[in-house]
Amino acid sequence: MPLSSRSPSSPSRSLSSRRTTRRLAADAGLLVVAVAFLLPLAWVVLSAVDPHAGLRVKAPEGVTLEHFDAVLTDEITFTPLLNSLVLCGGATALTVVCAALAAYPLSRFRSRLNRPFLLTILFATSLPITAIMVPVYALFVRVNLIDTVQGTIFFFAASQLPFAIWLMKNFMDGVPKELEEAAWTDGASSLQSLARIVLPLMGPGVAVVTVFSFVMMWGNFFVPFMLLLSPDLMPASVSINDFFGNRGMVAYGQLAAFSIVYSTPVILLYVLISRRLGAGFALGGAVKG
Repeated sequence: MPLSSRSPSSPSRSLSSRRTTRRLAADAGLLVVAVAFLLPLAWVVLSAVDPHAGLRVKAPEGVTLEHFDAVLTDEITFTPLLNSLVLCGGATALTVVCAALAAYPLSRFRSRLNRPFLLTILFATSLPITAIMVPVYALFVRVNLIDTVQGTIFFFAASQLPFAIWLMKNFMDGVPKELEEAAWTDGASSLQSLARIVLPLMGPGVAVVTVFSFVMMWGNFFVPFMLLLSPDLMPASVSINDFFGNRGMVAYGQLAAFSIVYSTPVILLYVLISRRLGAGFALGGAVKG
């Protein structure tokens, strides 16, 4: 009798023990990943105020703002940041507009060419940027777009447009077509329904495409380094290379301080539109009744 009363509970205990072990293993894995991400951030923050900053992550021997004073100048920080804002802001706006115009017919009209077109632009996202920069450079030289802000903006937008179209189309599919049909009945055109109905209702989707495009362009070093030649046009993603000396000498403290300033616009952009990112498509009852 005692053996038979204990046997039913032993499988459940074993199952509970396995679940606990798996949960602890998952927590340990997540902790390792979190530490891997936090260590570089900790180095940047600590080295920016450490008068003897180096490669090691350590508590600063003292607190100083000399590194920020050294980098907060027009030549080192403000002009490159302004160039980055112009390049990435203009290219992001162009990307979002073109992605919305391209995704609208793919989302609203059925055609046997939709899927091949989407697969083609998806393949375009897998092309390495280094493989196409040589012909792009030769083309820009021929059309006089080399070392120009507008030429770099066009290439930034073209490189981010394929994935932006995919994202925009998926978000646009979540907007009921009946809302547009009601607007068409009132005399609105397709462009007016896109601008006044579809895009406002898919605000979180537009925010995601905007943040994704801006962040990918903001951290891009290779494209502006190849297409821009004048030092006064270089963005911050290229000017950060100036902190690395020719003989291995690196100003670690100034590099960390510049990295904090360089990351600020991206963080501010995310904070400004975080509410839109957290919003959902509350359209379930929009076409009821």
